[in-house]
Amino acid sequence: MIFTVRRSRLQVLLIERGNQPYLGQPALPGGFIRDGETLDEAALRELSEETGLDGRTLHLEQLRAYSDPDRDPRGRVITVAYLALGPDLPLPVAGTDAAAAHWEPVSSALADDTSLAFDHAAILRDGLERARSQLEHTTVAAAFCPEPFTVGDLRRIYEAVWGFSLDPSNFRRKVTRTEGFLNPTGERRSSETGRPAALYRRGAASLLIPPLLRSGEVSS
Repeated sequence: MIFTVRRSRLQVLLIERGNQPYLGQPALPGGFIRDGETLDEAALRELSEETGLDGRTLHLEQLRAYSDPDRDPRGRVITVAYLALGPDLPLPVAGTDAAAAHWEPVSSALADDTSLAFDHAAILRDGLERARSQLEHTTVAAAFCPEPFTVGDLRRIYEAVWGFSLDPSNFRRKVTRTEGFLNPTGERRSSETGRPAALYRRGAASLLIPPLLRSGEVSS
């Protein structure tokens, strides 16, 4: 599954299935592995075929395997799900296996567990929790931000993924004091109100030490 933040909302890429089963229903993009492919290669190929997106430009990680014997009416199918994150991604282009592709707010996609094909609602919930946890313990939130970005841009990513507002002053203090999270560019972005905001790029660190927890408290 692919997450991005568009119009300040966390959104997931869905396709309209062009084949049976679940013909015409929304689903997460995916497909079967080919002979000679690794899992990573299959994930990148399916992403390109069904959406036109290049997964090599995204943060991509393996989520988990799903093996319920009844999850696919065609027979026993074990799915290895991947999670991809990217900054304000463009409108997708449906590929060979999909009738259409679109961005959908995650909250809307999860409003009805029966709206998505197969067990994709459960996979989506797991992916959402993984993304939320990753923002607590890693610097992956910056992967959602087109560079250069402001601390305010970064804060809005956290708010969109976590689903609640954060205190701007406390957030700024925490992220700017975390070693290796942000690299200042020395430049500023003008705004219609207030003083110009400092611009940053993603730093070299991959882990947040201490973590930035959803409770709003920084672990000691």
